[in-house]
Amino acid sequence: MTRRSSAEPVLYDFRRPIQLSREHSRMLQVALDGFCRLATTVFTSSLRTVCSVSLTGIEQSTYSEYVDSLDATTYLTIFSAEPLLGKCVLEVPLRAVMTTVDYMLGGPGREDQPERPLTEIETSVVRGLLERLLGELRYSLAPIVSCEPIITGVEYSPQFAQVAGAADVMVAMRLELRIGERAFEMTMCMPFSGLLPHMIRAAAPAPVSDRERAQRAQSAAKLRDQFQRVPVDVSVRLRPTTLAPPDLAALQPGDAIRLNHPSSAPLEVVVDGINFAHATAGTSGFRLAALIVDTPKETQ
Repeated sequence: MTRRSSAEPVLYDFRRPIQLSREHSRMLQVALDGFCRLATTVFTSSLRTVCSVSLTGIEQSTYSEYVDSLDATTYLTIFSAEPLLGKCVLEVPLRAVMTTVDYMLGGPGREDQPERPLTEIETSVVRGLLERLLGELRYSLAPIVSCEPIITGVEYSPQFAQVAGAADVMVAMRLELRIGERAFEMTMCMPFSGLLPHMIRAAAPAPVSDRERAQRAQSAAKLRDQFQRVPVDVSVRLRPTTLAPPDLAALQPGDAIRLNHPSSAPLEVVVDGINFAHATAGTSGFRLAALIVDTPKETQ
């Protein structure tokens, strides 16, 4: 059975809206990027060959949809992660597990690996590697939740893994494991209801002390005071008057122009091309001045 291609269209159920927000998805992405870097070190040091782990996607789905996306036979590690409610799954393709065992037992890591349940010795070897991976997962998730992953079981058939109800909402994380030149798709599945409270708590702003609150208020007051002192160029203008080119070319010193501004209309007070007040013409001593006034519309 082949895996479902990520390029295929995905059905959207409007009766079950997406609950994983962009902020929470980004939070998980940052944590899992850190896990991928640590997992790369674990695989490379354990297999003594060039390996890499990278995050390819995070999505919300039901547990049944997640199970249907897996191969009929694979290696599912079921683990608890207190205080997260429910069980979690770390799934590694069986061929990748057998390749890992081959390298760790001194083999060349052949491509034609058998797809069968692991022996007792092979299970012990793989369990040590998985415990190291889950230890790095605990470190990576620390900014969101301080958990303690513990392996509780292993299954080879996703259909028999009793992790959650078929309709339970899960967070499925897809990873790419590269061993040499070969690429394998790993997945991780965690209950959404268990992660959500901790993601909300991690995304909440840190509490502010009374001292910090007073410093912020003082800084805001200083900022407002400085804005009051900033000088700006203000102009008072009449309504525009239009002249034909011949009239404009015929102007001589001393000519009078009839302005297109009614005597009852207020002047415009403008800053940087924005009209923010109205005024009437007047004088202040021997100087021309403008008195700020309300227009009938502003009065209403």
